[in-house]
Formats: sequence, structure tokens, C-alpha cells
Amino acid sequence: MSLERPDDLDRGAANRRAMLGDAWVERSLGQANSLNAEFQSLVTRHAWHDIWGRPGLDTQTRRLLVLGMTMGQARWEEFELHCRAALRGGVPLVAIKEALMQGAIYCGVPAANTAFKLTAAICQAEGIVLDLAPLLAGQRVETHHTFSLPQLRVALQGAPEGVPVVLSHALGLDLSMWDALAAELAPRHPVLRYDHRGQGGSAPVSAAYGIAALVADAARVIVEWGRGPVVFVGLSMGGMVGQGLAINHPQLVRGLLLANTVACNPPASRDGLAQRAAAVRAGGMAAIVDAVVERFISPDARARRPELAAAVRAQLLCAEPGGYAEACLAIAQTDWRAQLGAIACPVQVVAGSADLGCTVAMAQEIVDGIADARLTVLDAAHVSVLEQPAGFAAALQHLLGRLG
Repeated sequence: MSLERPDDLDRGAANRRAMLGDAWVERSLGQANSLNAEFQSLVTRHAWHDIWGRPGLDTQTRRLLVLGMTMGQARWEEFELHCRAALRGGVPLVAIKEALMQGAIYCGVPAANTAFKLTAAICQAEGIVLDLAPLLAGQRVETHHTFSLPQLRVALQGAPEGVPVVLSHALGLDLSMWDALAAELAPRHPVLRYDHRGQGGSAPVSAAYGIAALVADAARVIVEWGRGPVVFVGLSMGGMVGQGLAINHPQLVRGLLLANTVACNPPASRDGLAQRAAAVRAGGMAAIVDAVVERFISPDARARRPELAAAVRAQLLCAEPGGYAEACLAIAQTDWRAQLGAIACPVQVVAGSADLGCTVAMAQEIVDGIADARLTVLDAAHVSVLEQPAGFAAALQHLLGRLG
């Protein structure tokens, strides 16, 4: 048996290949000469083994840090190299965009302008299609507003007429989870999406709160929008909010779609939410992200659409840990069961056959408690709108058709 072990140069070269590709490393190391060979060895051993090989950060985070640092130093040849490698390595474009947006504040707008131009050119070269989103008056796809305290990020888009639709997101995600559905609705309906307090682009939270505060936020958003009563579409945490909204503010709700949600968290779910809150406070979102992705997206979808799982993972990693923890605790004690009978509007309940946290049986409990409720079961796990967008849209259209 050979006891030979690779030295730090070999380990660093392996990391370098994994990040930048074989061709780049072959050129850098294979063409080393008497002038730069020691430098290439230093970079490979210390940068690519000692730093890139450290266990404290995941690879995607390190890639994004490098983009921000090279952007700040205007090292555009390095930026292009690492940006191209990040896209080829599966880093979601949305995560790169957020890194550049952050850099616009801390590195300056001129640096961000160059970074966005270079990234767009790389996307074009890599065959990544960027949809047009013109900002000229009359052509804007959506507008963003910050509503009154606590400040909530809100995105508005869609037709001036039609039934107004409000989209309320899942725990740990943000209003962008509705991008595709909002775009589908926009030609016929005014659409409002918002980020829950402490999540996405809304203001951070500084104190504990409960489900009643989230319901009050939703009511305030609808009143300030001035387009109610609305069809309220809530998934997971958003579905818990939707139930409370229809119970406590029935004048604001014309129809309700409740997806992958429960009327009451069973004891195991309450314990799980408390454990997640403690875990993210201790170790950040990285401490739970893999387990949450497995819960959110079914094994079959993760295998068929790895880019979907990667995008959800990236969005979860962008969540602010304190805001996520407070949201876990806010929804843990939710129990609307005794009040479901007060919901008088048409209701469409959507469940995922592979959703282990909000099961079909839990969805049926909601249906049984509401006079005018119907159930749709999709072949999906927890975030059914992303896994089965066509089926989810069809369920919403069925609800809209019942409004008369």
C-alpha cells in the first residue's frame, strides 16, 4: 500500500480546478516559467488550499465574496474570471445580482455599473437569457414601494383593472418566489407582492411578535394599496397569514388560496420551529439550509431540476438569521381551527402530495372547517408554486372563476 499523500500544491490545484476549470489551471501551471513558477506555487498552495480549502464557509459564499472584493478593487480581469466560473459552477444568477447590488453601496455605483455590464456580457456568452425589464414610463414591469412602519418591501405590477391579487411568501423566502406567477397574472390583474417583516427587503425586526402582527401587516398593505377586497394567495407562512386575514378582516378578502399550510401547528412542528430558530441564531442560515431545501423541494424535483433547488438554497442563505428566527417563533403557536367557520369567501386549498410538513390531511382539515373550500393536490413538496407552477396557476384560475 502506498503511503504517498498529495502535497499542498496538489490539493490547491484540485480546488483551483474545481472552481475555475481544468483549462484555466492547465494554462496557469503548465505554462509556468523560471520567473513566475514560484509565484504560481504560492498562489496555488496558499490561496487555493489554505483559504479556499477552509471549512468555515461554503463554496458559493466564497465565490460571491471574491466577486465583491474584485469589484471593489476594480480588478476586472479577475472579476470576469470568477464571475464566469461562478455561473458555470451553478451559482444562481440571483445570488450574483445580490452581491453586485450590495457592492453598489459599499464599492460605489461606477464599480457596480461596470460589474453589471461585464456580468451581462458573460451571461450572453454563456447562453443565459436575460429577460427585458424596461423602466421607461409606461413600460415598467413593476414598481417598488416601502409602506409605513414597520417598513415592508412591496412590488406592484399588472393591469389597471381586474381582480386584485396579493401574494404572500413562505418562511425564509421573499416576494421573488412569486416572479413567474405574478408575470402570468399581470396582463389581466393588478398584483401586489410583499416581504414579511424581518424578511427579504423589509426592515429588520427588533422585538418578538406573533401571528397577529403578520395579519395586521397584510391588512395594512391592502388598505394602503387601496385596491381591496383582494384575492389573497398565501403559501406556508403566507397561508397562515391568509387564514387570519379572512377571519379578522373579511371585508378585505374576496377569495383565498391557501397553499402548503396548516390551520394549527402540531407539537412536533412547534418544536421544530423553535429548534430552527435556535440553530440559525447560533450558526446562521447555513446551519439549516440543506434540511430546509430537502423539505421545500421533493427528491424527484431536486434530481430533475437541480437549478431550482440551487436557487431556493441561495435565497434561503440570503435570509437574515434574526428575522428568520423571529418568524419561526411568530408562527409556531398559530391555531385558527376554532375560527375557520368564520371564513365566508371562496377558498381554494392547495396541498403537495410529497409535503411532509404540511400534509394533505392537514390541508383537508382546513377544507373541512370552511363552508366554501375546495382542495387541489399537486405532485410536489412544500413550495408547490415553484415545483408545479402550471398546476398551481390552474388552481388559482379555478378560484378566480368561482368569484363570479
